[in-house]
Amino acid sequence: RGILRGKKYLERVASQGSLILFVGTKKQAQGPIRDAANACGMPYVTERWLGGALTNFRTVRNRLKRLEELESLEETGEINSYSKKMQSTLMREKRKVYRNLNGIRTMNRLPEALVVVDPTKEKNAVHEAHILGIKVVGLIDTDSDPDEVDLPIPGNDDSIRSIRLVMNQLAAAVVSGKGNLPDTGKKDEDEGGEEELKPVPSL
Repeated sequence: RGILRGKKYLERVASQGSLILFVGTKKQAQGPIRDAANACGMPYVTERWLGGALTNFRTVRNRLKRLEELESLEETGEINSYSKKMQSTLMREKRKVYRNLNGIRTMNRLPEALVVVDPTKEKNAVHEAHILGIKVVGLIDTDSDPDEVDLPIPGNDDSIRSIRLVMNQLAAAVVSGKGNLPDTGKKDEDEGGEEELKPVPSL
């Protein structure tokens, strides 16, 4: 029942064009979370949860801008104009920011829902979601409190295979929801009207 409710809810959220953030920083969850989020085109956190990633979202966006600056320095070769020591410092900073924030660089607004593996391990993420009224769907084992999440999915949150199984199901629901998204776009395509298609990219 938990997985069915979770899928139904996430499909509805995705069909409204809202974001869903996948979170799993324990070793067993990192791969399945990253793969599931990439499969459905949603942001994810698999390294350390940065305090304030949701409640202080503006600061996180500034860090992402800094990542873009550092990547630009490297791509244009401008970084070579700095001293060797400075280059090393900048590259170290880039690696650190990339590792922590790369998964959420497409998150241009706060998510509507969180998908969490092991709410006890991700208590900081769950706490921030509660403060902001963001719904939490959680894969939850017997060692966690089900009241901490809005939609608990009882299951083994320590096994890579079980985590992957559940995350793939949830990702498929998100993809299905996104497929129901641009109703206006479909109508416009049928009518062949180019002018009506202009608003669609803002989704």
